[in-house]
Amino acid sequence: MAELVPIGTILAVISSQVMKTALAANDVLFEKESFKVLGNYLLDIEPVLKELQLQKLNDSLAARQALESLEADLKKANDLVEKYKNRARFYLLVKCRNIVEEVQDVTRDIGKSLAALSIVNIEVLSGISEEVNRLQNEMQRANFEASQSRLQIVNKLNQGLSDQIHDQEFANNILNEIARAAGVPVEPAEITKELDNFKKEKEEAAYRKERAEVLFLNQVIELLSRADAARDYEEVRSQYFQRVSIIEGYDPKEEYIQPFKALFCCITGTIMVDPVSLCTGTACERASLQAWFDSGEKTDPETGEELQDLSFRPNLQLRQLIEEWKELNYCIKIRACKGKLLSEVDALIEEALAQMQELMKENSINKEWVTIGGLTEIVISKLGSLHNGYLQDKAMITLKDVVEGHARNKDVFVENQGLENVVTCYGTDSTISGAAIELIYEVLQDRPGWNLAYCQMLSQQSNAILLLVSFLKSQTGPLAEQVEEILGKLCDEEEENIVRAAREGWYGPLIDRLHHGSASSRMSIVRATLGLELGDEDMKILGEKGVIPPLLEMASGNIESKELSLSALVKLSSLNGNKMLIAAAGGVPIILKLMISSHVRSIIIAKCCEVLANLSCNGDGVKFLIDETDNQLVLEPVIAYLLAFQQNLTSSDIVRRHALRALLGICQSEAGLVKSAVLSAGGVSVVLPLLDDSNQEIREAAINLLFLFSQHEPEGVVEYLLKPRRLEALVGFLENDNKGDVQMAAAGLLANLPKSETSLREKLIELGGLKAIVNILKTGTMEAKENALSALFRFTDPTNLESQRNVVELGAYPILVTLLKANLITAEARAAALLTDLSMRSHELSVGSKKASCFCIGRARAPICLAHGGACSVSKTFCLLEANALPGLVKLLKEKIHATSYEAIQTLSTLVREESPHRGAYVLHKEDAISPTIEVLSWGSESLKGEALGLLEKVFMSREMVDFYGPTARLHLARLTGGRICEDGHLQRKAARVLLLIDRQSRSSGSLVAGISG
Repeated sequence: MAELVPIGTILAVISSQVMKTALAANDVLFEKESFKVLGNYLLDIEPVLKELQLQKLNDSLAARQALESLEADLKKANDLVEKYKNRARFYLLVKCRNIVEEVQDVTRDIGKSLAALSIVNIEVLSGISEEVNRLQNEMQRANFEASQSRLQIVNKLNQGLSDQIHDQEFANNILNEIARAAGVPVEPAEITKELDNFKKEKEEAAYRKERAEVLFLNQVIELLSRADAARDYEEVRSQYFQRVSIIEGYDPKEEYIQPFKALFCCITGTIMVDPVSLCTGTACERASLQAWFDSGEKTDPETGEELQDLSFRPNLQLRQLIEEWKELNYCIKIRACKGKLLSEVDALIEEALAQMQELMKENSINKEWVTIGGLTEIVISKLGSLHNGYLQDKAMITLKDVVEGHARNKDVFVENQGLENVVTCYGTDSTISGAAIELIYEVLQDRPGWNLAYCQMLSQQSNAILLLVSFLKSQTGPLAEQVEEILGKLCDEEEENIVRAAREGWYGPLIDRLHHGSASSRMSIVRATLGLELGDEDMKILGEKGVIPPLLEMASGNIESKELSLSALVKLSSLNGNKMLIAAAGGVPIILKLMISSHVRSIIIAKCCEVLANLSCNGDGVKFLIDETDNQLVLEPVIAYLLAFQQNLTSSDIVRRHALRALLGICQSEAGLVKSAVLSAGGVSVVLPLLDDSNQEIREAAINLLFLFSQHEPEGVVEYLLKPRRLEALVGFLENDNKGDVQMAAAGLLANLPKSETSLREKLIELGGLKAIVNILKTGTMEAKENALSALFRFTDPTNLESQRNVVELGAYPILVTLLKANLITAEARAAALLTDLSMRSHELSVGSKKASCFCIGRARAPICLAHGGACSVSKTFCLLEANALPGLVKLLKEKIHATSYEAIQTLSTLVREESPHRGAYVLHKEDAISPTIEVLSWGSESLKGEALGLLEKVFMSREMVDFYGPTARLHLARLTGGRICEDGHLQRKAARVLLLIDRQSRSSGSLVAGISG
C-alpha cells in the first residue's frame, strides 16, 4: 500500500501554488480587473492555509478530499492565467466575454472547495471562522463582467459577421474600434503584426480541433483584412491608380462626381452607408428602414406597396458600388488638390490643405492615397517657400495628420527633407513653432518607442537643438513637455546633444548624465562642459540643479577624473552662490585631502589650491571652509601646507601661485590665522624671497601677504628690504598703477614697518618710493590711499625738515587738504594728522622767511601771515592758511566724529602758540573753529575733550576771545568741573584751569583786534 503524503506537505504545496497564481494574475494586462479580483481572493486564502498549518489540520479522508478539490481548482486558475497572459491583443478583445466567464467560473469553484475545507475543519478554523465564511461566500457568488465598451465592439463585430457585412467601410470602422480598445496603433505594420498573431490563434485552434472556434476566427480575420490599415501597400497603390485611370476621362476642372440615383436612400434622401434590400428590391439605409417599421409602417417606402414580408437583407453589391463612387471622388479631389498646391495662390493652397484634412478624416485609406498621389511631397516642399504664417501653420497641421500613426508616410516625410524644412520654419512665430513641435514629435514616434534613426537625423539639423531649447525656455504646458521629451531622447542617444543643449542653457540631461552616467561618460561630459563659455547665471543654474555632488564624487576617481572634476569646480567656485553649495556638500575636506596627498600630480594640487583660493577670495575668508556639518575646519595645518608649497623646489609656479592666493584669502579674514602663519609657520621668512620671483602673480600675492605679516614681525621685513635690489622691487609695487590691491599692500607694508629706520626712509626717497606714495594719493584706490597716508608719516617727521620738504615739493600738501573732505574717517583722520606734522614747523620757517625779507631792499614786502606773522607759503613754510586747509579741518570738527575731530583739533592747535596766542586765536575765530571746539566738551570722549581743553587754554589767553566766547565756554566748563569725569580728576583740573583763565581775562575788556566785536 502506497504511503500517504503528509497533510502538512499538501498544505504547503497548495499555499505556494496560491501565492504563485495570485502574483501571476496581477500581471495579466487584458481584462486585468477580473484577474486582479481573482488574485486578491487568492491572497486572502493564503492566511487560511497558514492557520491550518499552524493548528495542525485533522488528517481525515474528508480533509484530504477537500484539499484535492482545492488543489485542482487552483490548477485551473493557474492554467487560465497562463492561457491569457501573453495572448494577442485582438484575440483577447474579441474573446473578452469568454475570458470573464472563465475567470468567474474558476473563482466560484475555488470558493466551493474552500467551503468544503472549512466544514471539515470547523474547530481548527474557529479563530478566523468569520473571515473564512465571508471569503468562501463572496467567491461562490462572484459576478464578473467585461467592459461595456468592449462588449459593444464584440456585439457589433458578431452582428456584422451574422449579417455578412464584408465591405471596406465596415472593416475600417470595426478595425479602428478594436485597435483603439486593445491599445494598438492603427498603423499597417502594427495591424499586420496583430493579424499574424490572430492567424496563429486560428492555427492553434485547428490543432486542438475546435472547429467552431476556427470558423469564427477565420471570419474575423477575413473581415479585418479588408480594412485599409490591414491591406498590403502594393494592393492599396494599385487600387489608387486603378481609380485614377477611371477619372482621367473627367474634365480636369471637375472636383466632384455626381452620385447615381440608386445610391440614395428613398426614406432619407441621403447616400446610403449600410444599404439593405426588401423582398420587393427596394434599397434603404438599414437604420432608416428599421425606424420605418418601428413606427408601425408595413409598406414599401418607395412604392407604397403593402408588404407581407418585413424582412430585409444586406445589399452587398450596392454597398460596393457606393464605396467605388466614394473612392472615385477621393481621387478626383486629390487631383484637384495637387493643382491648387502648385498654383502659388495662397487661397487655393489653403483650400487644398483643408480638403486634404477632410479626405483623411473621411476614410483612413486617404492617408495612403494623398501620399501616393504626391500631395505629401508637395506640401513638404512648400514649407520653406510659404511666406504666409497662417499657411505654414496649416501645412504643418496637415502633415501631422498625414504622418500620425503611419510609419510609411513618416518615411516619405523624412526622405523628402521634411525635418529640414520644418526646422527652418521654427521660431518665426509661436503658433508656427507649436505646430512644428507637434509635427516633429509625431514623426519621431515609433510605437512603442522612438524612431532612433529619425532622432539622429534631427540632431544633425543645424540649430535644431538651439530652437528646441529656445522654445522650452519660453513656453510651458503640453507642448513644452513634448519638447522636453524630444530633447531628452536626443540627449539619451547622442552625447554631443547634451553638450549642445547645455551650450544653449538647458542643463537637465547634463546633470542627469553626471549623476547616473558611466565613469567614461561623466568624464566626457565634464570635458565638454569645460569648453563652454559659461556666464555667472549659467554657473548659478548648474550649481542649483545639483552639478556639484557628482563632481566631488568624481574627484575620488582616476587622475583624469580628478583633473576634470577639479577644473569644473574651479569654474563653479568663482560664483559666490556655488561656494556654499560646495561647502554644504562636504567638498572642502575632500579638496584639502587631495591637496595634501602624496604622489598626486602638480596639476591636481594646483586645482585644489585654486578652488580653495576661490572659496576664500572677495572677503569670504574662512566662511566656506567648513565640513558637511557646518563646523569650522582647523586651518592652521592648511596654512602650514600652503606655505610649504612655496619652499618645495618641485612645486610648479601654478601650484605656488594658487597656494598663495588661498593663503592670502584665509589670512585676510582672521588675524589669529595671520599670527599662526607668522609665528608658527615662519610665514615672513617663506614669503619674503617671493618678492624676487619671476612670476608677477606670485610677487603680487607675496606683497599682499607681507602687508598682513608685517603687523606681527616687521623687523625681519626691514632687514630683508635693506639688502641690495630688494627695495627696488617694493618701489615697483608702489608704482604699479594697474593693480590697486598691490599698491595698497605695498603702502600698507611700509606703514607697518618701524618709523625709526632712517636708512629705509632715505633709500626710499632716493629710489622714488616717496614719489610713488604721493602718486598713489593722487590716483590710487581709496584703500591704497589710506595705506599711502599711513606710509607717508615716515616722511613727515617734524624733526626731519629735509624729508618734509621732499613731501611738500612732490605736491602732497594740496592732496592732503583735499582728503580732509574724502568722507572716509580713516583717510580724513590720517590726512589731518599729516598736516599736523607739517604745520608744526610752519612758525619756525615763517620767522626765517621774515628775517630774510628784511634784507630785500627796494623790493615789495610779501604779505604777512595772520597766523605766523611772517611771509608764508605752502612750499616754504607748510602754512595751513596758504593751503586753505582750515575749512576742511573745521568741517571735521562740526561732523562730531571722534577720530577725525581729535586729529583736526591737534592740527588747529599748531596755529596757536603759547608765546603769541592772539594771532592763531584770531585766525581760528575768523574760520569759525572755536565754537565747534567748545561744543566738543559736551559730546567728545575723554581724550578728545582733553585735546579741546588744551586748545581752548591757549585761545583764552587772548582777552578778546574770552569776551567773545567766554559765556558759552563757561557753561560747558562748569558741567565738566561739576561732574566726575575720571578717577584722577585730570580732566576736571584742566577744565578748572581754563575756567580760571577765562575769569582772570574777563577783568579786562575791549577789543584790540579789529573786527572782533563787530
